[in-house]
Amino acid sequence: MGSKGRRYDEAFKREAVQLTLEPGRTVSQVARDLGVSDSALWRWRQELAAEPPQGESPEAELKRLRRELARVTQERDILKKALAYFSRSEHGDTR
Repeated sequence: MGSKGRRYDEAFKREAVQLTLEPGRTVSQVARDLGVSDSALWRWRQELAAEPPQGESPEAELKRLRRELARVTQERDILKKALAYFSRSEHGDTR
């Protein structure tokens, strides 16, 4: 039987996740660039989000999490607007 998949070390996972947090980078884009699946990269993000980075003070973690929340909120709002736009255009309402 074949292997279940490729194994990546912790440093690679952390660097990949860090790339997804850069402005203008999407998980899909980073996954494609690194040759990993989107689902693996999302899973790594969730796993690493559960633990604060080594040596990070609570204040720095809070600041980082607020930045990430602002970015995710912005992405969500963009997707909501796109959904509303495409829903209108599907029904012939192009106001």
